[in-house]
Order: sequence, then C-alpha cells, then structure tokens
Amino acid sequence: MPTPNNTSTRPLSLGVIFLTLYIDLIGFSIIFPLVPDILSHYLSVEGHSGILGTLVAGSESVSGWLGKDRNFAAVLLGGVLSSIYALIQFLSAPYWGATSDRRGRRPVLLLTVAGTTASYLIWALSGSFWLFVLARLFGGLFGGNISVATAAVADVTDRKERAKAMGLVGAAFGLGLVTGPGIGAATAQWNLLEANPELASWGINPFSVPALFALGLSIINLGWITAKFKESLPLDRRNTANPARIRNPLRAARELPSPLVRRINLIGFTFALAFCAMEFSLTFLGADRFGFTAKQNGIMLAYLGVCSIVTQAVIVRRMLKTQSETSVLSKGLISATIGFAIVGIAPNVTVLAIGLGLLAVGAGLVNPSTSGLISLYSADHEQGRVLGIFRSLGSLARAITPVAAGLVFWTFGSGAVFAAGAMLSLGAWQFARSLPAPEK
Repeated sequence: MPTPNNTSTRPLSLGVIFLTLYIDLIGFSIIFPLVPDILSHYLSVEGHSGILGTLVAGSESVSGWLGKDRNFAAVLLGGVLSSIYALIQFLSAPYWGATSDRRGRRPVLLLTVAGTTASYLIWALSGSFWLFVLARLFGGLFGGNISVATAAVADVTDRKERAKAMGLVGAAFGLGLVTGPGIGAATAQWNLLEANPELASWGINPFSVPALFALGLSIINLGWITAKFKESLPLDRRNTANPARIRNPLRAARELPSPLVRRINLIGFTFALAFCAMEFSLTFLGADRFGFTAKQNGIMLAYLGVCSIVTQAVIVRRMLKTQSETSVLSKGLISATIGFAIVGIAPNVTVLAIGLGLLAVGAGLVNPSTSGLISLYSADHEQGRVLGIFRSLGSLARAITPVAAGLVFWTFGSGAVFAAGAMLSLGAWQFARSLPAPEK
C-alpha cells in the first residue's frame, strides 16, 4: 500500500495549486460560447474550400442522411471540432502525468502552460481556418495541466485529507468554467479590425481580443508558477522504472495492476459519458423545451456551475469528515441519476432547476471522490501516470459525446439523452457499490 506523505514540511500549498488551475481554466473556457460565431466567420471568409469545406460537406451529408437542416450541420461541425481537441488531450494527458512522475511536477507544468500560451498566440493570429485548427490541436496537445496539478495535490496531502483536497481541484475547475465563458462573450464585443483593418495582414481576426485575453492569463500563469509553484515531488519518490510514453491510453488503463484503480476508471468514464452528454445537450434543451434565450441559457449554466462549486468546495469536505470516499461516491451517483431523470422529463423551469441542482450536487460529490480514490488506491511514485490515465479517459468521453449526444438529441429528442444519462449514472453506481474504503 502507498505510504503516507510527510506533510509537516509541505513545499507547496493547495492555494498555489488552486490559483494555477483557476487561471488556466479561465483561459481554456473563454472560447466555449464563441465556437458557432467563429465557424460562421471562417465560412464567410473562406467559403466551402480547404479543410473547412471538407468538414462542412461531411457534416451536411450526415445531416441530410438524418433528414435534418443546415442548422444541425453547423452544430455537428462544432461538435467535431470539440471532439478533435478532446481526442488530442486523451492521447497526451497520460504522457504528461507519467513525465511528471519522472521529472517532477513543476517543469512539466511550466512546459504545458508554455505550450498552451503558444496555442493562444496562434489563435490570436488565425487569419485562416487551418491556423485556428492548429491552435486547437496545439492547445489539446499541451492540455496536461489538470492531471499534473492533481498529482501535485496528492504529493502534498496525507491520505486522510486527499479526497477533500481533490474537492478544491474540482472547485477551481468549476469556477474557471463559470468565469471563462462570460469573459469570452464580453471580450468578443471588441473587434480590432473595425478600427484597424490593416491588422488583417497579421492574421488578426474578429476573435483576436478573447484570444489575447487568454494569452495574457496564460503568461500570468507562467509567471505565477515560476514564482510560487515549488516542486512537490522529491527525487527519492520519482518513478524511473516506467517509460513516460504511453502509446495507447486504453491499453494502459486495462493493464494497470490494481483492479480497484481499473474499476474507478470504469466508473469515472461511465459517469463522464453521461455528464458530458448533458453539458452538450442542456442549452439545446433549454431553447427547444422552454424557449430560453442565450442569456437565459447562460444563467442556467451558471446555476449549474455554482451548485457544483459549492458542493466541491464546502459540502464534500464536510461529508468526508464522517463518511468514506466510497460512501460519498455512491451518494453522488444516486443524486446524479435522480437529477438526470428529473431534467429529462421536467415540464417547467422550477422542476428543471430541482433536477439540475441534484445533478450538479451529484457531480460535485462524484468528481473529488473518484480522483481521491484513484490516488489512494495507487502508489506514491505513480500518481502522475495513474491520474493522467484517469483524466485522459474523461477527455475520451468529451471526444465521444458531442457527436453522439447530438445525434441522439436530434433523432430521438432531449428526453432520450437524459434517460441515457440516468442509466449510465445508475450503471456507474452498480460498479461502485462493492468498492472497499481505502486504508488511511
């Protein structure tokens, strides 16, 4: 079993990790509300030629085969772009985690944040669609910050505090995802080309201001890590036995020696499929069933995020004082299952809010519990590698769901998406029921 960490001389505080993740995730999520408008811009500039033309033709063919209109084709295209980004993260996250086990957390964080910074610079100068795609690919490739920072949390906490600390990671994640889209929508109101059209020759585009804001945040994060992020993994706990390169994350997940870690990976992946499908479909449900405007959808997403943040920052920490991680995980999966079912049949906004609240609380209990259990079931010298594989499976779920959930939503309706989510969450609960409480 893993040995307890010595926390009397912690080289790094949880507050430093929290702020590192928060700044990074604001920049990451700035683009979320802008994708449809970005695609419309490049379509107006480039028409149906090149890479964009190929993608548009493919999405319109699928839409025609399903008997849907061009609006669905645009949504499908946005889903494909999101899937490509997540797929690159799926492939790269285990590598960064394993590399941090060998070389330490700080140098890997500096490298990945530097790569992310470069991706924002490319986006700011993306005068053509292929440069925009390159920026997204670059961002996905270096998007290993979460798994490395999560491993740093494991480095500086003892076994009794591990899952509580993982709640802070989740809170930083949720707070960043709530803050970023609002900043993206606000900064997109400034188009540098309106006053300076000659900047187009440098690749400046109507969405360069959000990209430059994200670039600035990323530079600040680099400075913050350089100044405050002390190395959390001592030399005597580094793993030199296993190679950092992981060609096939799915095979690596299957070959993990601990059956308990493999089961947590299955639980986390199953729940991620359900939750990511909900995230992709929720705004369409709001518009289709309740006639929500973009502003009302934004309020709904903010409500979902705030519920999740409060759960991970406050509620889960109090629950873990008297309950095991496995008990909190089971309660979270049951709450989420009920939430999925209620949202799927919600006849009015009040019932929708109740369902979303239960769903957000459930997810807020599930995420730190699974991260904590993965860490507690694993040895100290492989925290980065194991948590990297765990995060990569979440990225795989994000790669699958935009297209899959879109097809289900527009073929069978919103109720089918949320019914499937409820069944997946219930299935994850079945896998979790017999998990033993970790030794402390």
